[in-house]
Amino acid sequence: MYITVTFNPSIDYIVFVDDFRTGRLNRAKAEHAVPGGKGLNVSMVLRNLGKQTKAFAFTGGILGDALIEMVKKEGIDFVSIPASSGETRINIKLKSGEETEINGRGPSIGKEELERLISLLGVELHEGDTLILSGSVPSTLPKTVYRDLAAMAREKGARSVVDAEGELLISALSANPFLIKPNRDELEAISGISPMTAEDIKEYAKKLRAMGAENVLVSLGGEGALLASSDGNVYFHPAPKGHVINSVGAGDSMVAGFLSSLEDTGCFETALKYAVAAGSAAAFSGKLADRALLEESHFTY
Repeated sequence: MYITVTFNPSIDYIVFVDDFRTGRLNRAKAEHAVPGGKGLNVSMVLRNLGKQTKAFAFTGGILGDALIEMVKKEGIDFVSIPASSGETRINIKLKSGEETEINGRGPSIGKEELERLISLLGVELHEGDTLILSGSVPSTLPKTVYRDLAAMAREKGARSVVDAEGELLISALSANPFLIKPNRDELEAISGISPMTAEDIKEYAKKLRAMGAENVLVSLGGEGALLASSDGNVYFHPAPKGHVINSVGAGDSMVAGFLSSLEDTGCFETALKYAVAAGSAAAFSGKLADRALLEESHFTY
């Protein structure tokens, strides 16, 4: 079972505008709203790829109720934990030549809500499961929360995956996560090296393994991805060429694709190729990856 946790889910409002300009009325040529948040995205892609998954997320207010209904329509096994105050956020994704994003703040989550999550996971997590911790957490919570949840998973014989920035990611390394997935910008921020060369990325990915991560998957956007794996090798796979419609969810598709392929094949190199294919399929189509999209990209294994 793949169990995802999303501390700050969203309703993603994606709007396409020709020649957007500030300070004037702009009219959308297309728009749609989808459930968002990195953990929820990973669960939806895993479901699309035929894997068993369950999603946990904090929700708040009327927008939280709307999100719950949206996720239910997606057919995801979903556990919503009510936040103490505030509304589930709306994230605006503006597409007009280039992408512009405005992300909301989200509700407040306190000690009691966190303890509720820990209690639920304590019952849900079993040996052999994978706990996936993705995205930001509210400022009301400690930066060690992913470390603590990853450590709980390890105690139960489950694996953990961490896709987060900065201190959230670094602190989790002491819990020996099975996989972490920084992107180039996040890697530059935590390494203090900018811009990073290909060799810098390779060496710092190996350093993160030495600091505790079993596997380090670095997403490099249009360049592809690099994997420093627990078999001692470093693999690279380039991204296919294509027109990016919407990059939101591409990294989450990559995580889900990697885990799905690794379960099916047991091969790190194949899993990396599948991860890149899944991320690219999402970016080029504007929707989360599924088997049909991957078949269209002619990926087989």
